[in-house]
Amino acid sequence: MKLHSASFADGAAIDTAFAFGKIDPKSHVGLSANRNPQLAWSDVPQGTRSFAVICHDPDVPSAPDDVNQEGREVPESLPRVDFFHWVLVDLPADCREIAAGEYSHDVTAKGKSGPAAPHGARQGINDYTGWFAQDHDMAGDYYGYDGPCPPWNDSIVHRYVFTVFALDVAELGVKGRFAGADARKAMQGHVLAQASITGTYTLNPRLA
Repeated sequence: MKLHSASFADGAAIDTAFAFGKIDPKSHVGLSANRNPQLAWSDVPQGTRSFAVICHDPDVPSAPDDVNQEGREVPESLPRVDFFHWVLVDLPADCREIAAGEYSHDVTAKGKSGPAAPHGARQGINDYTGWFAQDHDMAGDYYGYDGPCPPWNDSIVHRYVFTVFALDVAELGVKGRFAGADARKAMQGHVLAQASITGTYTLNPRLA
């Protein structure tokens, strides 16, 4: 399988249009357009019955102590963990493209609805669900795509890995409210092929 995007080149920076947050000189971070990027894939294996899409950031700080704290910077040496930005399953077998902004075109306080999505697909919750859990104005289930918003004081540029999976099942074995780890587990033994591209993003003015 091959995967490409007209929205960003593999290994290159992601435009703010496809991010949840953007640099704000006064408040560090402002809300951005939060559009999902365009994705297109080809060389699909025979026997494919559906597709799944996962976007994750493998560079999220494993401890929150220094995150977004004035006068500090999150150290590069800190261990990093996955943060899921998009979990999309049950895309039909004849699908070969997702248009820019088709699944997300703004920031929705308390999260976009789900799991139902265009083309009969389903979307899981992303990890902003947990991030905003204690925020009265933002807490909710964040279904679908919500783009990059790394700590504004992180010492590293974050990577955002978009992966399309060709599956041998028409419907993935997850029900109701599911997350990225649930989808990954359900896909085990059903992946015929996969392809990934990676974009980068930072809100640290020193690195931008």
